[in-house]
Amino acid sequence: MVSTEGQVITCKAAVAWAPKQAFVIEDIQVAPPLASEVRIKITHTSVCHSDVSIWQIQELVDVFPRIFGHEASGIVESVGEGVTDLQAGDHVIPFFQGECGHCSSCKSSKTNLCDEFVVNPGDGLMKTDKKTRFSIRGQPIFHFMGTSTFSEYTVVHRAQVVKVDPAAPLNTICLLGCGIATGVGAVLKTAKVEAGSTVAIFGLGAVGLAVAEGARISGASKVIGVDINPKKFNQGKLWGITECLNPLEYDQPIQQVIHQKTGGGVDYSFECVGNADVMRAAYDSCHKGWGVSVVVGIDTSRKILQLNPLELLEGRIWTGTVFGGIKGRSHLPELVAKYMKKELRIDEMITHTLPFSEINEAFKLLIEGNSLRCVMHMHNSEH
Repeated sequence: MVSTEGQVITCKAAVAWAPKQAFVIEDIQVAPPLASEVRIKITHTSVCHSDVSIWQIQELVDVFPRIFGHEASGIVESVGEGVTDLQAGDHVIPFFQGECGHCSSCKSSKTNLCDEFVVNPGDGLMKTDKKTRFSIRGQPIFHFMGTSTFSEYTVVHRAQVVKVDPAAPLNTICLLGCGIATGVGAVLKTAKVEAGSTVAIFGLGAVGLAVAEGARISGASKVIGVDINPKKFNQGKLWGITECLNPLEYDQPIQQVIHQKTGGGVDYSFECVGNADVMRAAYDSCHKGWGVSVVVGIDTSRKILQLNPLELLEGRIWTGTVFGGIKGRSHLPELVAKYMKKELRIDEMITHTLPFSEINEAFKLLIEGNSLRCVMHMHNSEH
């Protein structure tokens, strides 16, 4: 096999030329990695709601053309100067929440945020030199979340990629790049749910079900799933949800229903919708004195949460989480190991598989609520 190290690679990528416009499979050029960077041959990638949100809302981030994608797996093709912990042939997962390893936040066990790598969907350039590694016919193409996995080859900073067990199937562990890690991590890392706890999950999409998986792993005694789409309830029960509630079927606020069913509220609630009103309901569903409510979803409406300061005296805790509190380089190998030992389910989250060329269909499936996760395989990878 001829080495491509140090050379520009021409490959296929799904380019978004403008908001809401269909992705176009183009031949693009991918430059070699600079110092502290890694060039990855992407084998599998999935569509996450964050891809959809930024692609749809021009007012939120008007950076086009760009290559989306941040939930993927692949194999290292080459590394830049100074990268010593990765080499060509390593199986890896890229991730959007970087972990530089040396800043005060990375050294803290209390957060997975990084002072050096702040998540910014509007920044389409590499941190190394504030330029892009993608181009098409000489025109620069912007990056997305530092990962841009909707391409057969991508370049990421070493702080945003981790080596994993080569025995782990790349077509499933790709989902640990965002959705499953976010949901499971919100339970295990952010909330630290104890065995026997009661849990309420608002929104039973892929992330909500991943929260349910985390609750199962934690040994929660009761897991209430809340969604206005009853079609999701059968799937929810497969993931360990013990009772499903549809707010549209009750005359009173759903938080009051939860209080009645749990004797005062749940120990932990998780908002996985991205709606400020739902966030408030999730907070109110927690028990006074010790309830913890975790905001997992992202509300792009810029609506302000309303809270009377006196309510804080009731002892509930309201917090948020990014990537489920997961430090990518430190924790993702642990999740892969759990999966390999059958302690963590991933396969059941994959409702569709498609070739990468059908990316527009993958987006349609997610937008219309007909898929949890659709994994796309590149033409040169195993299916």
